[in-house]
Amino acid sequence: MRGSFRESPRERQEKLEHLILSPFASFADESRGRDRVEDDCDLRTVYQRDRDRILHSKSFRRMKHKTQVFLEPEGDHYRTRLTHTLEVAQIARSIARALRLNEDLTEAIALGHDLGHTPFGHAGERALTEVAPFTFRHNEQSVRVVEKIERRGAGLNLTWEVRDGMRNHRSACTPATLEGKIVRLSDKIAYVNHDIDDAIRAGIIREEDLPREATDLLGHTVSDRIDAMIRNTVLASADILEEAEMMLADGVELPAIETDIVMEKEVFAAMQELRTFLSKNVYSNPAAKSQEVQAENLVKYLYSYFLAHPEEVPEEYHACAEAEGMERMVVDYIATMSDDYAVKMIEGIFVPMRWDVY
Repeated sequence: MRGSFRESPRERQEKLEHLILSPFASFADESRGRDRVEDDCDLRTVYQRDRDRILHSKSFRRMKHKTQVFLEPEGDHYRTRLTHTLEVAQIARSIARALRLNEDLTEAIALGHDLGHTPFGHAGERALTEVAPFTFRHNEQSVRVVEKIERRGAGLNLTWEVRDGMRNHRSACTPATLEGKIVRLSDKIAYVNHDIDDAIRAGIIREEDLPREATDLLGHTVSDRIDAMIRNTVLASADILEEAEMMLADGVELPAIETDIVMEKEVFAAMQELRTFLSKNVYSNPAAKSQEVQAENLVKYLYSYFLAHPEEVPEEYHACAEAEGMERMVVDYIATMSDDYAVKMIEGIFVPMRWDVY
């Protein structure tokens, strides 16, 4: 920077946040920080740095070859774990911007929320839970990825707020920040609608098969339903935040003011009706799940194989074995694999290599 008397871009951004964001936003200069203290960046706030670290990580790139719902789909237009993540980020950013919450924190959480997914989606998650001596949860694994696996075990050293949002993006969890709550709801908006889109593309369902009461309220196309859910989330949440700001202006102490990110009850119920429909007609449909048994068996075999041959697990995972046990090391290694890589590992174990004889 030219001249120490000038403000850095980061400092200007931090001041700007306090001028334009809601008083209930997570301000970058008020973060609870990182496990390991670092010098500030001149250009980026802590949440912008976290977003960039996730975006440039190996785990993020691997998601392009991880299954969303359909295993080994024929065609280029079905969602993967990566495209799902990008859709969640877009939806979450739109909501955060409209509510004057921290868009950078929201985006970082959204980009990192599914880093811990196994190969073959929830089939791989179920398989690891069956064979490992602990329950595998992809949200908890996402945090392990950024704390203990990335950068050969050093982790990404992300802020507390980003890791909290990643850990708590499941329905049963409660994020500590409004930005985390945005991602939790945006995840549902994204997968409900793109799973419908993929299922229609696969010929499993038709638009006309969807519950009419839900589609009459939300819309009769995927884009209309996404728009309706985003708009309703913004409107319903804005009412809560505006009332909270008035309480703040009246002198009520900040910790005593309750805030939340919500939809109106009838809109949320319509979304839940679509989720129930998907569970009955898509997620358990043989056309969508025809390869799940094979996928689960593959993951289980990899687990037993690497448990018996720990020397074949890359060296960077071995520190984990010393600290937390061999089973944890093997699960971490398998969970990082893409679908393609897991299949290649099985082929390498079972399929003999050709000899080139001259």
